Amino acid sequence: MTGFTQRDQAVCEAMRYWLERGVIGLNLCPFAKAVHSKGQIHYAVSSACDAQALLHDLEREISDLLMQDSQQRDTTLLIAPDAFPDFWDFNAFLRSTDKLLRKKGWDGEVQIASFHPRYEFAEVAAGDMAHYTNRAPYPTLHLLREASLDRAVQAFPDAALIYERNIATLRALGPAGWQALGVDCTDAPQELVP
Repeated sequence: MTGFTQRDQAVCEAMRYWLERGVIGLNLCPFAKAVHSKGQIHYAVSSACDAQALLHDLEREISDLLMQDSQQRDTTLLIAPDAFPDFWDFNAFLRSTDKLLRKKGWDGEVQIASFHPRYEFAEVAAGDMAHYTNRAPYPTLHLLREASLDRAVQAFPDAALIYERNIATLRALGPAGWQALGVDCTDAPQELVP
């Protein structure tokens, strides 16, 4: 990763906007609002263009997350605007992230959620709004502390139903409603589009 550039700042702003308007605004993640309002989300922009470089940045970001007090940094969004423009390549890369967690002994401490501008679930029709539950402006690895996730799930009574509720919300919103939120990467300034 390089120093924080003007482009990095714009990428982070696009992700914050997506988080505020899409994730929090639609209540897609009932746990996001608290960590966002407390400033406990760390935004890291990777300059990686390939799997090895992104894995290196991922290892550093997980290590940094675990060294921080959770009251200061509870979660990290590792954003990779120049890596994996193809979703299926990104999806295949996720196997490497799982291997890294096991190799470093972080399995059970950290969980990684993935987001991509062209995210697709297998066996779901291409145009289905269900895909938008995991669509973000840029390829992103969301690093979650297992302990924080466990506490949040215990505090939320029907946590298992969140995914189904999100799909219903997005299907009701429809493509035009999602577009109106202005959270797609296609809405970012042209020089930021991967």
